[in-house]
Amino acid sequence: MVHEELQKKAASYLSKKDPVLANVIKKVPLFTRQFGGNYFLDLAESIVSQQLSIKAADTIWKRFTGLFPHNEVKPLGVINIEGQKMRDAGMSWQKISYIKDLAEKVLASGILFEQFDIMTDEEIIEELVKVKGIGRWTAEMFLMFSMGRPDVFSYGDLGIRKAIQKLYKFDHEPTKEEAERIAEKWRPFRTIACRYLWKSLEV
Repeated sequence: MVHEELQKKAASYLSKKDPVLANVIKKVPLFTRQFGGNYFLDLAESIVSQQLSIKAADTIWKRFTGLFPHNEVKPLGVINIEGQKMRDAGMSWQKISYIKDLAEKVLASGILFEQFDIMTDEEIIEELVKVKGIGRWTAEMFLMFSMGRPDVFSYGDLGIRKAIQKLYKFDHEPTKEEAERIAEKWRPFRTIACRYLWKSLEV
């Protein structure tokens, strides 16, 4: 969980370091989230959700989990299930191949989730992008939301780029260098800063 104490510390730090972000922080309540769940499930769901609306992704994910006993999606079960059943649940053949590739790599110990806690962010990203359908953005979201890593910045996220453009008065979408220069002052709490950026699009 993003502990309340940590978020308060991060909010105070970010407010001092960045007056622009300080104005957003004043308007946004504290947020908490559970971390350290089922990494395989989180990644499978992120693959299903790619390029879909939240509603469509939720519907397909619910149908997909319903294909398994007690709705428990496990790597061996994913490998053994017929691709057509996944297709009938609304998943594209491409995403089916991605999820099966993920399951195969997990079972073959190609992805060692149990070692993630002692790996750096970049080491984890390098491991995850070996899976078909998982790019850097998906890996960064995994670090932020599944693992709760506190200092991740994702230039690849459209919402983050749009928020920076809006808040920092760019007349264009910021380049990677421009965005990272702004984000540098947020270390070691760039993940929490990004969450404020997303929230800024709602206020």
